[in-house]
Amino acid sequence: MDFNETIAIIGGGNIGMSIAEGLVNAGKYKPEQIIITRKKSDLPKDLHEGGYNFQDDNADAVSRARIVVLSVVPHIFNMIMTGIKDSFTEKHTLINVVTGVDIAQIQTLVNKDICIARAIPNTAIKIRQSMTCIATNKRNSSEFAEVVEIFDMLGKTLVLDEDLMLSATALGSCGIAYFLRTIRAASQGGTQIGFHADEAQLIAAQTAKGAAELLLQLNSHPEDEIDKVTTPRGITIAGLNEMEHNGLSSALIKGIVKSYDKAANKED
Repeated sequence: MDFNETIAIIGGGNIGMSIAEGLVNAGKYKPEQIIITRKKSDLPKDLHEGGYNFQDDNADAVSRARIVVLSVVPHIFNMIMTGIKDSFTEKHTLINVVTGVDIAQIQTLVNKDICIARAIPNTAIKIRQSMTCIATNKRNSSEFAEVVEIFDMLGKTLVLDEDLMLSATALGSCGIAYFLRTIRAASQGGTQIGFHADEAQLIAAQTAKGAAELLLQLNSHPEDEIDKVTTPRGITIAGLNEMEHNGLSSALIKGIVKSYDKAANKED
């Protein structure tokens, strides 16, 4: 296994596996070029399941891969970093997707002059439709350019200053759940007015996708697109006003702020 052509994902949970599958779907890596670590009890019976290389030795995985993705739950971050920090060399690039862990913390632990990127993707990375926000300690380096290139293959990226990364978590990472819940609610409304559940979900999901593509492809404002489908005394404005009277926009805004406050440890 070629060190320069190998990527190690430390923590093969939902996000870790979504990154691995997205990279393979994009053609960036073959499964055999990806090492995925899990604790021993979570390893598949076939350590080459799906063509990937599964193992429980995190330090060994780091030593064998030039690019390392750290994707573990926050409460075991310190334990994992303690076990792998001595395996890093100046040749490594480290991508951290652990919520709430900043670049300075990692830099102190690794204590080597390497490119560290802090990335906030969401689970749509599996199908190459993630919104990924990224910060780094080496913005103008070729190593960071490669990190951005990787995430560009997996959806859309936005390079930010690190002080906005908790905000990116609340809006982009948690946000996928908010929009899924909105689609679910629309589907339930569709069922109540006569559609079968699968028909209602199809209509709601494709309509949501179309709405998003209007903004992304035309670079337009939501209200401009809303104005195109709201006519005087029409059914669309009646429905919108009913939703707003019941707190649609307010609830979504409050939910995003609540998630941000939680991430920023402003509340228990």
